[in-house]
Amino acid sequence: MRESFGSDGPWEKRYGYARAVAAGPHLWVSGCTSVVDGEVAHESDPAAQTRVAFAVALRAMDRAGFDLGDVVRTRMFVIGLPVHGEAVATVHGELFGAVLPASTLVGVSALVDPRLLVEVEVECYREQP
Repeated sequence: MRESFGSDGPWEKRYGYARAVAAGPHLWVSGCTSVVDGEVAHESDPAAQTRVAFAVALRAMDRAGFDLGDVVRTRMFVIGLPVHGEAVATVHGELFGAVLPASTLVGVSALVDPRLLVEVEVECYREQP
């Protein structure tokens, strides 16, 4: 069984994707950024943008019935990796240090809005009852 979950984000309908898709015991959360009510939050703060982006992902997980303990993989796409990577990775450690998912941090040259510094993805798995 497959179920899609939207979040009314500004790009979901325009670009044709769901915030998250659950299939059986798996959940994939699309790239999440620091966009709140259609506006970029914390324009020059990579740590704050990371917290907001993961909060968006965690809300999507909650709507789909998954929680932090179900996270098995994260990806972080960072503008200005040498400068901003440490802040992004530190926030990841604060959020996921007890879970220890597989994780990748990648430097990229651009995101969908030039004010964004980080985009995150989350993958979950939970045991079936």
